[in-house]
Amino acid sequence: MVTPALAASLLSPAPATAPSATPPVGRIHLSKAEVTEVEEAYVLDALRSGWIAPLGPHVDAFEAEVAELVGVAGALALSSGTAALHLALLDAGVGPGDVVPLSSLTFAATVNAVVYTGARPVFVDSRASDGNVDVDLLVDAVDTLRSEGHRVPAVLPVDLLGRCVDYTRLLPAMDRRGVVVVEDAAEALGARHAGGGAGSFGRSAAISFNGNKIMTTSGGGMLLSDDLELLARARYLSTQARHPVPWYEHTEVGYNYRLSNLLAALGRGQLERLPSMIDRRRAIRARYAEALAPFDDVRLLGRSDGDTDADDNCWLTTVVLDRPGATVADDLVTALTAADIEARHVWKPMHRQPVFACDRAFVTGGSDELFRTGVTLPSGASLRDDEVERVVDELVGYLGR
Repeated sequence: MVTPALAASLLSPAPATAPSATPPVGRIHLSKAEVTEVEEAYVLDALRSGWIAPLGPHVDAFEAEVAELVGVAGALALSSGTAALHLALLDAGVGPGDVVPLSSLTFAATVNAVVYTGARPVFVDSRASDGNVDVDLLVDAVDTLRSEGHRVPAVLPVDLLGRCVDYTRLLPAMDRRGVVVVEDAAEALGARHAGGGAGSFGRSAAISFNGNKIMTTSGGGMLLSDDLELLARARYLSTQARHPVPWYEHTEVGYNYRLSNLLAALGRGQLERLPSMIDRRRAIRARYAEALAPFDDVRLLGRSDGDTDADDNCWLTTVVLDRPGATVADDLVTALTAADIEARHVWKPMHRQPVFACDRAFVTGGSDELFRTGVTLPSGASLRDDEVERVVDELVGYLGR
């Protein structure tokens, strides 16, 4: 940890500025990274240590700290969450000719990692309540595919928008079938399910530190597991599969997937402040819930009556408009954009993406409906109260028309 004394020795005092009578008015972003003097001190320490090239003491410390937070035996810091998924799938034995059932409502990186192995994705639909994969449908997909003669070495559930999948039901079902669970917890660091931390479920898990995530290293990710041999093998592959001899010796193809010491230093500063950043996002979601309470045809995705979001990290709060019309989400995004407020549709389902149009899908219409009706709202921890109120005013004004 960078102590206050060390921080003071590394950082010059910021010049004094007169307080502004009115807060600055500008674009309100969806999930802007928040960086403070804490992160600056860590990064400056890394710069002055001479550990500029990839790897170094901050990488080692960052891995240990994230593993402790999540509650797993070990972690491997990597260049992206996608890299972590790729290595996890390789460990699971996924390869050409295989199929991997996964959440359709996700970002393309989840699917791309499957394709990197030579396998093909099979898309599974979501439940309407929180957008996470329908566990019963996922189990049915595995059984159906196997009955047809397909090899299904792994499944890839996604903890959507900072809320864990129902692993209490999923893990035993896959264990009985001998299918490896690889958890895509890219969006969910700090979330929990049944007492366990996001990233601790299944054989291995991936988290992301991309710039818009709950915490960031600018770009980066991490592979998590209780299996230290798995992590050792992934570590070897992630450093170009180089053997530990006094010359460059390679017996198989590896990858350039490791995280730099500088970015790990930034991550350690972010990790130190993660609880407060999650608390702020929860407070923002609570304000949205309060503002939307009068609207019977509007709800927050994953939030039921009386829910305090205690187990979610509240990465992106999503409003669902249970209203008729093909363009309800389009219309809200357009209205907020006109007010200089960033808002987006929830993920367009992967089974609707042109690049994956030929791949198999088990669908009920759940993710299609959420794409039609769901809009993600500004949720970043750096949002000021007046900015949140600006979003609320525009949102309530639009919904009340």
